[in-house]
Amino acid sequence: MAKIAHIDLGEFPLLLAPMEDVSDPPFRKLCKENGADMMYTEFISSEGLIRDAAKSLIKLDIFEYERPIGIQLFGSDILHMREAAEIAERAKPDLIDINYGCPVKNVACKGAGSALLQDIPKMVQMTKEIVEAVALPVTVKTRLGWDDATRNIVEVAERLQDIGIAALSIHGRTRHQMYRGEADWTLIGEVKNNPRMHIPIFGNGDVDTPEKAQEMRQRFGVDGVMIGRASIGYPWIFQEIKHFLATGTLLAPPTVVQRVDAARKHFTLAMEWKGETMAIRETRRHYTNYFKNFPHFKEYRLRLVTCDTAEGVLGILAEIEKAYAGVDVTAHTYTASPAPTIVYEGLDG
Repeated sequence: MAKIAHIDLGEFPLLLAPMEDVSDPPFRKLCKENGADMMYTEFISSEGLIRDAAKSLIKLDIFEYERPIGIQLFGSDILHMREAAEIAERAKPDLIDINYGCPVKNVACKGAGSALLQDIPKMVQMTKEIVEAVALPVTVKTRLGWDDATRNIVEVAERLQDIGIAALSIHGRTRHQMYRGEADWTLIGEVKNNPRMHIPIFGNGDVDTPEKAQEMRQRFGVDGVMIGRASIGYPWIFQEIKHFLATGTLLAPPTVVQRVDAARKHFTLAMEWKGETMAIRETRRHYTNYFKNFPHFKEYRLRLVTCDTAEGVLGILAEIEKAYAGVDVTAHTYTASPAPTIVYEGLDG
């Protein structure tokens, strides 16, 4: 059984990775309903929280049905990160998570995210300050190292555990790799099987099929897996993995009706949370993934991403359901969605 401090996550939990511009409350609800055991907010700038920036504050929104849920923070200033953790704690999450993994330029070049992999003493001190500042469990998400010459995650894991973190999630790439190439789980396995380690170790990177989740569990012994890009537009990945681990058989992929229903629900939840205008704008990035493998979909996609009324969006979704009735779109390649282009903050670390 995997436990983060007092939080019982079950035998082999599936975690939804924190993804900027993706893992907001509407998307999290769909993932929760489809089997995600632990979820995180989009990662939040410590500077934004301290300044009461609206973009940062709204990311503190969490709901009871999402629990257990963590608020993830990133920043470069130790004292500001400590203050931000105290602010985040008041939103009453189940834990505070620190992002030491985000590789995108506009984060790392400001000394935050994966940049801390170049200054391990500062990373340790920042983590220690946050652990001491809050009563909640503190966890960390990071990468193997800054580059191939500094793949020091085994040492880093020991040092972070020694100052009190309750769990560690590791993405199997260096910062230099960004999202290129295959994730290397070898070092993740070394961390998990290090006799000094006693906290849960979660692996992240390229888990996009039930078979891969099982392989990573069996080969490397991780306590659970964190799923990011493979869940975008495909929240069913969680229940499919759980079913496969329990039975050894694959669930049938979602049908046209299920895909349209998910897109419709996502849009409706977004309207309830942020209003019609923001829901129309922010849900557009998901349609390509919800309707992956739909033949000749370009015209519908163009209409969805240019429509500016809720009535229009819902009407187009109804058209899609009718137009593709009887069409076999269930074949799913399980290839992870490409990292979207984000102006300021990046995808999961």
